[in-house]
Amino acid sequence: MATHELPKADIGFIGGSGTFSLQFPEDLNRTGVRVEVSHLTYQTPFGESPPLKVFTIEGERPRTVIAAKMHGRLPGVSWGEASRRLFWVFREAGVQKVIAEGGVGSVNHLLDPRDIVVPHDYIDFSMRRDTSLGEGYLSVMRQPICPSLHRTLVDAALNNPLGRVFPRGIYLVTDGRHFESPAEVALFRQWGADIVGQTLSPEVYLSREIGACYAGIYLVVNYGEGVVKPWEHQVLKDIFFEDAASWGRIVLRALETADLAAGCECRGLRKPTLLRAENVGRAKLP
Repeated sequence: MATHELPKADIGFIGGSGTFSLQFPEDLNRTGVRVEVSHLTYQTPFGESPPLKVFTIEGERPRTVIAAKMHGRLPGVSWGEASRRLFWVFREAGVQKVIAEGGVGSVNHLLDPRDIVVPHDYIDFSMRRDTSLGEGYLSVMRQPICPSLHRTLVDAALNNPLGRVFPRGIYLVTDGRHFESPAEVALFRQWGADIVGQTLSPEVYLSREIGACYAGIYLVVNYGEGVVKPWEHQVLKDIFFEDAASWGRIVLRALETADLAAGCECRGLRKPTLLRAENVGRAKLP
């Protein structure tokens, strides 16, 4: 059963490996940012939700954020299934904007650890099938990443202390949890991918289904296998723990500055399905 009344929120934040080692946003000690409640869980049609946190951001454009840690992963529950539970809560909370962050591997040889990529498109190489909350909508993925949120994330990342910022890129999604083989990475490069990770799908589909804008920002944490040189576990560890605060400040800046009223066509790319019982027999025969 739900442990708290479901709050209303403007933004859904999906934390990843970049903020994993933080109590986000508390550890950043940002004035005007206040945690309202933590450790929220809700009963959804798919099972109990991951633990959630609600925090408010004051200022000229106040907003409420409902946040999940590490993409809402739950022990013993598939990643896609956990995402369904998370997005059910987002939908019921009235979330209109979804911002995600995470760590990725490089596919493009120009990318180094600590570079920041704000992708504009994706390739889904995962085999997940539990990527929907229902059958009411047809999700058009013509423009998968919200242009307004994309600009917000790029602007928030500029002048950061970590690495270069790339405002375009193709994110290739795999199932994980293992790292990819050199042959797979070489194939992904031929397909035009720049980074590889495990989380953009099904988040991008579920955001479209609930009528919310979606964009993500990703920190390169390792070279893909066969790219430049073998990646080092110590570098990965340093990024996760030593760079977390710098990364968290970038993410918080984006949550503070996202334009909640920005015009875009994201919601219009969610179409009512035609595969309904009431449509049977409506086809016009010659």
